[in-house]
Amino acid sequence: MWRRSLLAGLLGAVVACGPAAAAFDRAAIAAQACGGAAGMTDAANAMAAGLVDASADDAKWTVALAGAAIDRGLKCGPGGAMIVRSEGAVNAVTLSPVDGGGGTSPLLSLKNRPLFETVRAAATLRSGATADERGAALAALERRAGSLPPEFFEKAAETEADAGLKARILGVGQAALLNSPDMPKRIAAIEHIAATSDRRALTRVDGLKSDPAYRTDPAFRGAVDEGVASIGRWLALSNALNVFYNGLSFASILFMASAGLAIIFGLMGVINLAQGEFIMIGAYVAYAVQETLRAVAPSLIDWYLIAAIPVVFVVTAGIGVAVEATIVRRLYTRPLMTLLATWAVSLLLVNLMRVAVGTQNLQFVTPWYISGGRLLMGDFIVTWNRLFAIVFAAVTLALTWFVLKRTPLGLNIRAVTQNRAMAGCVGIATRRVDMMAFGLGSGLAGLAGLALCPIYNVNPQMGSNFIVDSFMVVVLGGVGTLAGTAIASLGVGQINVLIEPLYGAVAAKVIVLLMIIAFLQWRPEGLYAVKGRRK
Repeated sequence: MWRRSLLAGLLGAVVACGPAAAAFDRAAIAAQACGGAAGMTDAANAMAAGLVDASADDAKWTVALAGAAIDRGLKCGPGGAMIVRSEGAVNAVTLSPVDGGGGTSPLLSLKNRPLFETVRAAATLRSGATADERGAALAALERRAGSLPPEFFEKAAETEADAGLKARILGVGQAALLNSPDMPKRIAAIEHIAATSDRRALTRVDGLKSDPAYRTDPAFRGAVDEGVASIGRWLALSNALNVFYNGLSFASILFMASAGLAIIFGLMGVINLAQGEFIMIGAYVAYAVQETLRAVAPSLIDWYLIAAIPVVFVVTAGIGVAVEATIVRRLYTRPLMTLLATWAVSLLLVNLMRVAVGTQNLQFVTPWYISGGRLLMGDFIVTWNRLFAIVFAAVTLALTWFVLKRTPLGLNIRAVTQNRAMAGCVGIATRRVDMMAFGLGSGLAGLAGLALCPIYNVNPQMGSNFIVDSFMVVVLGGVGTLAGTAIASLGVGQINVLIEPLYGAVAAKVIVLLMIIAFLQWRPEGLYAVKGRRK
């Protein structure tokens, strides 16, 4: 604190001297840097004050001189100051090449080193070639914002081309004003920082409660209290949005994993324990599409998720049709045997994948359109990978609803679900409907695996983590109903995400299961019941 106060005082004195005092005299600054500890302090203060109105060339020169002083590359000799670099020596004033590299390097004291580091970061912020360089310099200055004139950040923001970085610069400048001797400016800075509503702003404003002015100035105390309360309200809202968003993304995966199971279970009464493995197959088919594009068309690899959608659905639906035609069809009248048979199928698929591919997690390319996210307010960040899963689930829900409600296949599925015998009597090929419905349910599970690729570990065991939750969703929503499955997925996902941070993942699943059991005691048919469903 005493270093910051000393530098702020010295800078204030320099700035108060007027434009002439802040003029950038390279020769004088270089001479001061070779004048011992006191001279180096004066050089740092002169560079910091001059950077407010410095040109781009002066800012680059400041980076060179301050960096040389920090790295012991500044040499002071009879011929004047020079900077020794790996490619040779240059004059410290003109930066033109010179012969020799003699002289002594001035030693930075513990007081002067942070001053020169601040000056170098400030000059880099004004002259950095890339936004990344300027951003890194600003990050270093955030901890020392109070040691620079607030006008410096205003000037830096005026010349900054990157909009995001410009907003950050202005924010740091407002933070610097928190320690201003001008009380109206401090209050205005508090109001400006409180408008950002993140945890860093809360820390900054809440820390002002230890300021002497908080006890003596009612206006300052009121501004601090109102700022803390405002930030707290926005943070509470952003936390609630985070919980809702994470729950919605989890619910979207649950829905896609459960929708196919709801169709199969509601239509045929088959408890398909291999449904989780169809999720796994969908993820592995997406990986195969990625690797194919990598080999055939590397420039299109970012679009493998989109290209894999029809491939995943067709492959997993085809495997589902094959399983139904060869195994499940012969066991419709023996529910226990279908349970054991689908369990055996799940074990077979897992072990086949282990032998063929291995047990390690697959490495997926993260396309640009699902990378990163956007900070909307407070701590609420919309991540593009989770948004992809949510939108994908919504589109899947719409298409599945269209198939079930507006196509002949959907009409036949609903007819067989409500009354199998009567559907057969009016000429519907119930066996064919069973096979197509099993394929549709398997294809939906495969699409769930594709949606999981960007946000989940893909390995042969991944499907087993969703099968129990899927059955809970199907039973809670009402067997065979798409609307019930969607609502139950949303409820289970939101409750699970809400409870998990408080009691842990295992306890959250137990609590959710107990809540579902209690609900089914009151309403055994679930949220929705299909009229005329076969008992």
